[in-house]
Amino acid sequence: MEKVIIVGTGCAGLTAAIYTARASLSPLVLEGRMPGGQLTTTTAVENFPGFPDGVDGPELIQRMHQQAEKFGARWKYGVVEDFEAGTPHRLKVDGLWMETQSIIIASGASPRYIGIEGEEVLIGHGLTSCATCDGAFYRNVPVCVVGGGDSACEEATFLTRFASEVYLIHRRDSLRASKIMADRALANPKIKPIWNSTVTGYLTDEAGEVSGVHVKNLLDGTMSELAIKCVFVAIGHDPNTGPFRRSLTTDSNGYLVQVGGTRTNIPGVFAAGDVADHIYRQAITAAGQGCAAAIEAERWLADFE
Repeated sequence: MEKVIIVGTGCAGLTAAIYTARASLSPLVLEGRMPGGQLTTTTAVENFPGFPDGVDGPELIQRMHQQAEKFGARWKYGVVEDFEAGTPHRLKVDGLWMETQSIIIASGASPRYIGIEGEEVLIGHGLTSCATCDGAFYRNVPVCVVGGGDSACEEATFLTRFASEVYLIHRRDSLRASKIMADRALANPKIKPIWNSTVTGYLTDEAGEVSGVHVKNLLDGTMSELAIKCVFVAIGHDPNTGPFRRSLTTDSNGYLVQVGGTRTNIPGVFAAGDVADHIYRQAITAAGQGCAAAIEAERWLADFE
């Protein structure tokens, strides 16, 4: 019987591990298919407090891991396959059931990419899903955003602060975004829409960084090359909530619904970070929610006992 199991090892999960370990709860942290989460695909992080010169994403995750381990957190590699709420709660991990009094779900969300073969090796090398995270690295150079919804328009507008030009590539002839977001993006002289088109491939330089994209016009099938320094993909995220959806309340997109603080609809089960947050999706906000979930779990366990 565990007191607390933490699902996920991104900023939310590791911060929760630090706090619950310092509270002498000896948390068991489950590492899934992508230990460290999305931050491990980021080469440089410049907006996390305490690092004025920036820090590599994997290094930041490793430091958090060491800090949690120092205070007594324990680790197990395993993929959660099923969940049963009860007293105790049960998690099925790699075919085996585990019991715990409380759970902090910090399994994050996976950004959707275009699906081009070999795409994964370019993530962090001119291919990203976060303008807020990486936009400042591309000052005075052309970039492109793929997508046509509110997120794509918001990312494109944000990138105009840095990039010389922002090409907005969308497979239709009008944006799906809300009128106010679409009008704002299209009115910006730095944003140049490329309609009825899709990215079919990437061009790279000698260092393996993105230097351009192959663009296909979906109306006439013509191909062209577009010279840019970074591709920002804004076609959505998929929260990693599959095993929990049968028991926990989610919104229409599958994100866990927090019922005051980080609590879910099941007592003793808490959600932190991108698994519940589809608005900010930042390392520091995920860490803050991990802290909150740990404190709430600690207090819930005190009442439980």
